[in-house]
Parts: sequence; structure tokens; C-alpha cells
Amino acid sequence: MENDEDQETLGEKLYDLIYPKYTEMTPKLTGMLLELPASVVAQMLYDEALLNKALERALTALTSSDHSEPASHTDDAASASSDSLGEQLYDLIDLYNTGHTQKITGMLLEQKKEAVLQLLSDHTLLEERVKIALKTLQEQGDEATDVSDSSDREEVESIGETLFSFVHQLDPTHCADITGMLLEMDSGTLQQILSDRSMLEVAVQKAKSALEGAVSPTHTQMSE
Repeated sequence: MENDEDQETLGEKLYDLIYPKYTEMTPKLTGMLLELPASVVAQMLYDEALLNKALERALTALTSSDHSEPASHTDDAASASSDSLGEQLYDLIDLYNTGHTQKITGMLLEQKKEAVLQLLSDHTLLEERVKIALKTLQEQGDEATDVSDSSDREEVESIGETLFSFVHQLDPTHCADITGMLLEMDSGTLQQILSDRSMLEVAVQKAKSALEGAVSPTHTQMSE
């Protein structure tokens, strides 16, 4: 029941946002957008750019379904029609925030044109195909982990060298140990530390305190 209520609430909010822009088509457009995952619909309520993009795609899908037999008298026209399908499909897949929009679009465009048109008009089917394609990509990614791992290692080494030179200026005696401790942080935090001198100093001081406490607790007690 809660899911039904959530869907109804999302639908009402979505309807109110669409109505001023597309008064006559609001019910149809709202229904089409509600076929997308609830998380995406919820995001649209706060992201006007995302909503507008989704509405454009829905309108295009509606007009293409009204003219399901587009004129393609020449190879150029057929090619343009295929490009247009690719763009529509790309924008719809992009709403799922998979991080692999381009690859998944390419995979789905390998199907016949009729199958692609069906995906554009049936968002439930599209969601299933996106999930299958994403799973395939993830499986392929698992097989290629050695490559990504090596590039990750290179990135860590590069950050490590930069970090070492900074830490060496602050504490030449323990710079190697402190750098090793700081490198256990995630890369985002490390990049922030490298760009903020005060954060770096605080992190080095904490690492130094932890290091001294771990190495010689009796010494620290005596010094206190």
C-alpha cells in the first residue's frame, strides 16, 4: 500500500509541474514519466533540467509513435532516423544514472529498429534491458579488474609521492610512516588534504600522535 501511495504522491507532484508547460498532454506525459524508477521520478521533482530532458524524450516518443512509419526514402534519411533513435535512447538510459549510458545505448542499438522503437515506448521493457546490459558490463568489468587495478595503483603511487614530499617538510623523521598511514584514506580525502595545507598539517599531527602512541607508549607517558 505504501508504494501505491508514494506513486500517487509522485504522480500528483509531477502533474502539477508538467501542467503549466504542457496543459493538454499533462495526463499522458505524467503517466509516461511514472513508468521510470521512483527514485528517478523523485529526483525530477527537484531537478528541473532532468525533468525537462525527460519531458522532451517523452514528447519525442509520443510523436514517433504517432508516425510509426517515418519516411526514409533514401539511405541518408534512414541513417538520420537511426541517429535520432540513438539520441532518444541515450537520453532515456541516461535517466537511470548507471554510469555506463554510452555503452548500454550502443548495446541496445545493435537490435533491430522495431525493437528499439518498442524500448522507447515501453519503459518497463527498457528498464529490464538496461539492467541486463549493466549486469553484462559489470561481468566484463570483473574480468578486466587487473587493468583497472594497475591504473589505480599508478594513481595511488602518484598521490603517495606528492604526499611524501609535503609530509617530509613537516616531519622529516617519520615522513615514510605518516605517508603510509595517510594513504589508507580514500582518494577524495587525500586530494583535499593535498590542496589544503591546514588539513594536511592536522592529518600529519594526528598520524604522528597515533604513531608515537603505538610505537612507544612508555615514552609518551614519561614525556607527559
